[in-house]
Order: sequence, then C-alpha cells, then structure tokens
Amino acid sequence: MTIFDEYLNRTRREFLNTTASGLGALGLGSLLTQDGLITPATAATSDISEGVQIQPPHFAPRAKSCIFFFMAGAPSHIDLFDPKPKLNELDGKPLPKEVWKDARFAFIKPDTAVLLGSPRKFTRYGECGMEFSDLLPHLGSQADNLLMVRSMFSEEFNHHPGQLMMQCGVSRFGMPTMGSWINYGLGSESDNLPGYVVLTAGRGSSGGATLYQSGFLPSSYSGVLFRNSGEPVLNLQNPQGLPPALQRAGLDALANINRQRYQEVHDPEIMSRIRNYELANRMQTAAPELTDLSDEAQVTLDSYGIGRVEPKGDFRGSLPHLNTMDSFARNCLLARRMVERGVRFINVIHASWDQHSKLDEHLTYNATVVDQPIAALIHDLEQRGLLDETLVVIGAEFGRTPLGENRNERKYNTGRDHHPHCFTMLLAGGGIQGGQVYGETDEIGWNIRENPVHVNDLHATLLHLFGLDHLRLTHRFQGRDFRLTDVGGQVVHDWIA
Repeated sequence: MTIFDEYLNRTRREFLNTTASGLGALGLGSLLTQDGLITPATAATSDISEGVQIQPPHFAPRAKSCIFFFMAGAPSHIDLFDPKPKLNELDGKPLPKEVWKDARFAFIKPDTAVLLGSPRKFTRYGECGMEFSDLLPHLGSQADNLLMVRSMFSEEFNHHPGQLMMQCGVSRFGMPTMGSWINYGLGSESDNLPGYVVLTAGRGSSGGATLYQSGFLPSSYSGVLFRNSGEPVLNLQNPQGLPPALQRAGLDALANINRQRYQEVHDPEIMSRIRNYELANRMQTAAPELTDLSDEAQVTLDSYGIGRVEPKGDFRGSLPHLNTMDSFARNCLLARRMVERGVRFINVIHASWDQHSKLDEHLTYNATVVDQPIAALIHDLEQRGLLDETLVVIGAEFGRTPLGENRNERKYNTGRDHHPHCFTMLLAGGGIQGGQVYGETDEIGWNIRENPVHVNDLHATLLHLFGLDHLRLTHRFQGRDFRLTDVGGQVVHDWIA
C-alpha cells in the first residue's frame, strides 16, 4: 500500500485528529502562548522533531544550569550550619511539652527525650563572617560566595515523602522533578548529552529513581543516571561485533516504524522514544569522553580530592566495597564538565545522612566526603567564569532534632531524629547574592524565628533564576494544570543579586 492509499483510507476522525495535531495545533499554540495561557514548552509538544528544543524563558534568566547536591537522609543543621550555645547549656534537660506536643517524630519517645548539645566548634569565615562547623573548613572558605538559608521548613517528617517534596514540589508519586520541569520549560543546550543527569555516591537514597523521574511529562525529560567509572550509562555501548553501519540502519528502521505509529495514535511518548534512541546513539561517543578525566590537570584532580583513600569502618554514608570519598569527588568534577557541555540540571545524590546513632562518627565521615569536593567545584566554576550562570544548591529533605534519640531504651543519646520544622540549605552562583545568612531559628534550633522559607518557595526562586515564572510553567494532565510549586510558592527576592 502506498502512502497515498494510507491517507485515503483514514477515517474522518483520524483526519480531524491529524489536523488538530498539526498546523491547527501550531497556530493555536502560538496564539495561546502570546496570551500567556500556555508556556512555550507546552506549545512545542506538537513538534515531532527529534531533539528537545530550546525554548525561550519567560524573562531574562540569571542561571543557565544547576548543580543540586542532595544530601539524602538529612544532615544535622545544628552540628554543621546553625550553632546553638543555649542548646549546649541545656544538654540533658527535657524539652517542655508545650514545645513538642504538636510535633510528629519518626522514632523519638518525646515524654522521656532530652536535649542533646553539639560537640562541634564553629568558626566565622570570609568577609561576611558566616559560621561553619569545624567539619566544613573547605566550604567555609567559600563563605563569600554562599547564601546560607537557616529557615527552610517542610511538612514531611519521613524520608521518602520529604525527598519527593524537595525534588518534586509535592510528596506524591508520579510527579515530575525539578530537573524535568526546568528542561521542559527551557529545553536542552546539549546535542550529545541529556539535559538532566543524575550522579550518585554512598548507599543510595530512600526515594531511589522516584527522585529523578519525569512523571507525566514525556520520558525525554527524565534524569539519566550516569556512573563516574566504567561504562558511563549501563547498556549504552553496542554489543561486541555490531558494526556502526548496522546499528544506524536498525535505528532508522525503528524510527520509521515509530513515526508511522505516531501518525496513527499521536502519542507524544512515541516521539520521546525516538529522541531517546537517537540521543543514546550520540552519547556512545560523548559520554565516554565526558567521564575520561585524563585531560584534567593534576592540580585540578588534587583540589577536588580525587584519589582520596577511604577510611576503614562501616559508615552511614558509605558502602564497604566502594570508595565513596573518591566517587563523590569524581561526581563533583564531572558536574563541572557537564555544565561546560551544556547539561541543564545535574542532581548529585549522596546518602545517607540519617544519623539516628553514632552522630559524631558518621557525621564526621559524611562531612569529610563532601566538604573538599564541593568547595573545589565552586572555586573551579568561579575561576572558569562559570559560577555567575551556574546555580549550586546544597541541601536535603529536612534537618535533625535538638532532642537526642531515645528509642530502644538507650542509655546514651548519640543521634538525632527527623526534623522538618527548620533546617539549612546553601546556594551559590546563578544570580544568588553570596555572603549572606537568611533566616533565623530559635535558641535550640527547634523552630523558625525569622523569614520562614517553604520548600515550594525554594522551587519558585530556582525557576525565577532560570527566567521561568513558576505560575506559568504548567502542564495539563488529567484535566488539571500542574506545576512544580503545586498551589504555593513565593520567589524570595532577597536572595537574588
């Protein structure tokens, strides 16, 4: 049957569907975009080209890319970023019931719990005098580039819901993550690498792959999990003996079949499938080149801490058979190389910071893993002129309690429970005004005293830095216009330079 015969045999409904999905949809999309009723990305969903097209932002952006360090499991703000001398004075004393009566705990038995002071020593760094724990001297050296937000809060007190809230804006399954939304709104600047890449180190997060899914957005906006050694992406390389010409012929045949199916059902996921196959083909050359660090100067490798020796011990943020120290350092250097190659969003996940016991031992290990490499990355980006347009974010799903954990009738409180009422995040570059501390918590680090910032406020501000209005960046799904900030979110203009 010829192509002409196929068109003649189409039903009236098929003709109308094709018309609505073609020139008519393009014209309608243009008009709706001019009226501000849909985003350019939404209008572009009718485009069946094979790339994730670059879209114009809503207004002039400050950031072009983001490196989001997700410290899954939740570091203790009290021991790293938010010194509390009064808490040390009250060490071992109970917290009045009127303070904790409405709080929800994962494990603590509040009736018998007592306050746990911190052994950490804090030092002021930079011209701004920002305070960091003695576990983070390298990050302290970047104080004048950093915004420290001490007044973050969330409603979720368990890991997976809290991690979904931080990554997706809501604590529900099946929702797009930050990286998906940003690439959906702006498209990808890289032809040979994904616009959204995920790097991991340590034990893995509670949320797993749900923390880099595309949800109801096309799968071409999902995060792609990279490895920093060996094959960059599992199953990326051709089987042994498959010639490139034969692979190309197979891809072309598969694309033709998929295009024919698309013309019949107009499912945008079919076009995502074609894009993913073609991107994987291009990545076979680009990904190995990306992860080959042989062209990096030794002084650069040393500054990131690549080659650090893993200490002996079973730490909460490590795996016995892996060198997490070296792996995380490589991830930081790879993140810089990805920014240079146009990757829009890089999510670097390190787990776990869930120190319910042996807080001093495990927190010391985890802080040592991340301190030098992240500081080196910020410095490296600044030296290369990339920091102004690269947003660096460091944070987690919540903080840790000022109360020591007392489950299982422990005689000594050596850890802290989950605490969503206040926690700290750090930001740098990409239009952020460094050298400032925003927000304040009470004298024991239990509640926020000044300038509370909800997780959705963080999301609204991140999108704003990319030139995206969080109220306009929407996608209609199941009869509703969804967005990253759900039904909340306010841009925090005080953060912006």
